[in-house]
Amino acid sequence: MPRSNRPRRGGRPVDRDVEDTDLQRALYGTLRTETRRNVLWNVQPLSATSAVKSYVCPGCNLEVPPGQPHIVAWRADGIMGEASDVAGRRHWHTHCWKVS
Repeated sequence: MPRSNRPRRGGRPVDRDVEDTDLQRALYGTLRTETRRNVLWNVQPLSATSAVKSYVCPGCNLEVPPGQPHIVAWRADGIMGEASDVAGRRHWHTHCWKVS
């Protein structure tokens, strides 16, 4: 009897939330927490394809041009709340963040 190449019913359902999370992680990088000078920071790498605007790096005061991978950092332990912390996020050159 020949084998059927059609998918069978009753297979595992596809979890769209997991796929969306994987896509977000691939596009925007993995969010992590770091401590710098006794301050807790949320740090997220930004890929070259996701970097579409120009920013000024607070480490060296030079431009982070569009298309350049870099780091986005904001406080994780601010006293004004998470919304205020996210509003205060800054875009750093990867090297500037490492040496700060």
